[in-house]
Amino acid sequence: MKKNYKTKFHQRQYMLSKDFEIYYYEDNAPSAVKEHIHNYYEFYFFLEGDVSIMIENKLYPINVGDILLIPPNVKHYPIIHSHKTPYRRFVFWISTEYCNTLLSQSPDYVFLMQHACVKKEYIFHNDIFAFNIIQSKVFRLIEEMNGDRFGRNAQISICVNDLILHLNRIAHEKMYRKNYLEETSLYQGLLSYIEEHLDENLTLEQFAIKFYVSKYYISHIFKNNMGISLHQYITKKRLYACKNAICANMSITQAYLMFGFGDYSSFYRAFKKEFGISPKEFREIHITKETLSSLGT
Repeated sequence: MKKNYKTKFHQRQYMLSKDFEIYYYEDNAPSAVKEHIHNYYEFYFFLEGDVSIMIENKLYPINVGDILLIPPNVKHYPIIHSHKTPYRRFVFWISTEYCNTLLSQSPDYVFLMQHACVKKEYIFHNDIFAFNIIQSKVFRLIEEMNGDRFGRNAQISICVNDLILHLNRIAHEKMYRKNYLEETSLYQGLLSYIEEHLDENLTLEQFAIKFYVSKYYISHIFKNNMGISLHQYITKKRLYACKNAICANMSITQAYLMFGFGDYSSFYRAFKKEFGISPKEFREIHITKETLSSLGT
């Protein structure tokens, strides 16, 4: 980045432009900044320095590659711990009016802004590869804003929207990839636990204690993945286990007691609903087939 693209730091906390502004700051002995708020969104791309950020009375340590998003009317200020390394960062301001314009085109443009406002999560970590891509997009925007090539204004608009959409995309994919992995892990854990404890009393309350999540969340995840309720799945697993046990010449009573049915009447109703015949009818059909098979007919 050329030195003339860097901006001398100023304490101004209001926008001169109607839509957006971007600055590249590097300070060897930065002056203190008081706690403040503003009426626009502020993206803060951390490049170098020994700095933390105080946001709404909570201290956030930051590392190279971190991005902070400060929504309007959120109190914040930086804390400089030492001057051993320069304090370098990009600061990108976007007006609420411009966000609303983007929102009218697609809600994908403002996912991150809405997330920060609702969830009160302001810091987003990136590895060096992801941050290098972000930096290249920021550099391109700054270079375009400092140039005078044909189509400058149109290209600036494209660069700004591309940067904003990219930030939203990587945040969304990271958040929902994490959720997907967590949900998949929970779902697979439920299947394994059911398989290993089919003979026990299995309840949503028991699963909630075992997996440290609410029973409502378990019901939701299981239904989304299996297409049937957890209770329906357990019943089906028990019925097929009983069916296989009966085929292996276990008595009906032993089978339904072994696989979690508390009484014969509930077992009978569930079995007939699933297979269309009673357990005794199924056993008789199976015995007949076995006899005929042994006779070679």
